[in-house]
Amino acid sequence: MIDVGLAEFEHPHGPVSTHLFLVMAGIGLDASMATGTNAALKRRVGWLAYADPISRSVVGNKRFTMHYRVDHAREHTVRAHTVIVGNCGTLTAGILLLPDAEVDDGLLDVVLLRPKGFWQWVRVGWRLMIGGFLDRSYAGRVVLRSVPRLRAMEYVQGRSLTARFESPQSVELDGDGFGQVTAARIRISPRSLVVRVPGPRPSTGQGPT
Repeated sequence: MIDVGLAEFEHPHGPVSTHLFLVMAGIGLDASMATGTNAALKRRVGWLAYADPISRSVVGNKRFTMHYRVDHAREHTVRAHTVIVGNCGTLTAGILLLPDAEVDDGLLDVVLLRPKGFWQWVRVGWRLMIGGFLDRSYAGRVVLRSVPRLRAMEYVQGRSLTARFESPQSVELDGDGFGQVTAARIRISPRSLVVRVPGPRPSTGQGPT
């Protein structure tokens, strides 16, 4: 039994749309990369295809203003490059983006990426790479939990995220683009999908075939 994410989007010139996702929802830079990166190049070189859009974002340092609320807490305002709302935490190439995310904990994990310059981007990139490496072992996970988190990566957790944007932003769900939105409400449906896998094949006593 795993959780499922539900996203409601308000579009600039259209009705509210509702969608499901299993892995992550992205707003801002993440959505631009998902929809703007060459598909053929992604098939050929994998995650390295994102190097160009990431480098352009670092140079441009483009951020957007978001007013958001987690569950029933008070509203906050933040300027960020990208916002990721995740049901699970690991990206392609073993990059650990959301260390506390679990697919069956009934919670959404949110990270707001807001580095202010080149060196903060470098620190974010290094943290993501080393986090994926440390997460592979119990000792590494202990070390990872003890390392102070970066101010350029703000984490929050809850059952729902309500956000509105001062200018329309691109969004993606599980890697597919859904256009631009002016507001979003993302919530979790706990343990609402059953994932079944084949059981072990019975032994015939004749060895492998």
